[in-house]
Parts: sequence; C-alpha cells; structure tokens
Amino acid sequence: MEISALTRSVVKRNHAVISPDGYINSRVPGWDNCTVNVIINEQMGANLCQTLITLNETSQLTGSTQQSQIFFYVIEGECSATVDGETKPLTTGQFVYIPIGHQYTFSQPKPGTQLLTFHKVYERLEGFDVPAVLFGDAATVEGPSYLGDPALRLQVLLPDTLSFDMAVNIFTYDPGGHLPLVETHIMEHGLIYLQGQGVYMLDKDWYPIKKGDSIWMAPYCQQWFTAMGKEPAVYIYYKNVNRFPTTI
Repeated sequence: MEISALTRSVVKRNHAVISPDGYINSRVPGWDNCTVNVIINEQMGANLCQTLITLNETSQLTGSTQQSQIFFYVIEGECSATVDGETKPLTTGQFVYIPIGHQYTFSQPKPGTQLLTFHKVYERLEGFDVPAVLFGDAATVEGPSYLGDPALRLQVLLPDTLSFDMAVNIFTYDPGGHLPLVETHIMEHGLIYLQGQGVYMLDKDWYPIKKGDSIWMAPYCQQWFTAMGKEPAVYIYYKNVNRFPTTI
C-alpha cells in the first residue's frame, strides 16, 4: 500500500513542480466528456494557463478564443480539429495555434488521446496584425543545437515575428546534457516533460523530474537543468516574448 501523504509536487511563490499523482479533475464549459487537469493558472500567481486534457471516444471540445489565444499540442493519440470551419486531423506531435477571435471544435478522438494547452491573454502591438490560425507538426521543425552544444537541441514551433507575444518550443537534452548557465530572465515559463528524466534547479532548490511532470517558473526564478538516465529528456514549454518589458 502506498502512503497517500507523499508527493513530489511543490508549489512556491515563484515556481511549482506538479506531478500527476496530485491531479484533481476540473469541469470546463464546452469541454465535454473528457478529463481536464488545470496544471498552471493565474490563481497560483502565473500569467498563463496550462491544461492537460484526456479524451475518450465521446469527447468533444468546443469554444471560442476571446481575450486569450490558445495553443493545442497532441501529446499522444489523434483527433480532428476544426477552426472557423476548416477541419484537419491531428496526431501525436502535431499542434494548432488559435489566436483571439476564432471558433474551434475538437472531435472524433482516439480513446486516451492527450492534449496539452497553453493560454495567454493576447497583447496587441500597434502596427502588427493579430496572427493567423496555424497548424503544424513538430516532426517537420528543425532542431538545431542550442548555443553550439550538440547535446542540446531546440525546436521553435511558432514564428518568431512581432505579431506573436508567446513562443512554444521543444527542448531536447541528450543524457548528461545540461543548460550551460543558470538562467535569470524576465520571461515566464510553463512546461511539461514528454520524455526522460533529470534534475531541475529552481530558485536554489533541486527537484527530480520525469516524464509527465509540469513546471511553472515565474519571471526571474533562477533555473538550471541536467538530463539523467539512458534516454534523452524532452519538454515542451511556453514563454512570453516580443513585448515591452514594462507597462509604465
């Protein structure tokens, strides 16, 4: 019998590690007959929302983007995505970015399909249009070495233009690969591990991390990671980009 009072999850002022052992399901209007876990949210001090959705054969997600844009990524499985009447199949590793002002439906899922979402309130920039709907496939996105280290590879899933105020990337570390410095920056992160394991340092605290774990990092939360084990460690992450560093 496992001791139910044990968990690897930690929630602090400027970071959190959320492991699946503590998930509690949420009900989201329009997301029907599915399991929704809200991993990161404004209630914990974040400026983004990250959810994990598990679908069955009767699941259907319907909604519209109003103030917040949404990025959907298929962690595993397959389903159909319809945005403003255009329908495309999505399978593992594929994604769709839905900007503000659009209707969407996800239907016909394979049982067990898991979708990851990142939500962010869109900040308009004068002189630039709101981005268009974007379907993509991570398998077709190049992963060049990060800062010249062949043990680290970074895939950039969204265009790096000023129309976008959020980025979503996939970071792959070979066993033993590690960040070359302790990062200290204005950008906020939300992420989930797709594969592998390692140790993450967050605000001088050290955490064992493995596939299925999620992490929230507030701006200026110091971070460093090293991959451990016999397979690469892979995570997909969000960050806010391309806007003025102050609202004053």
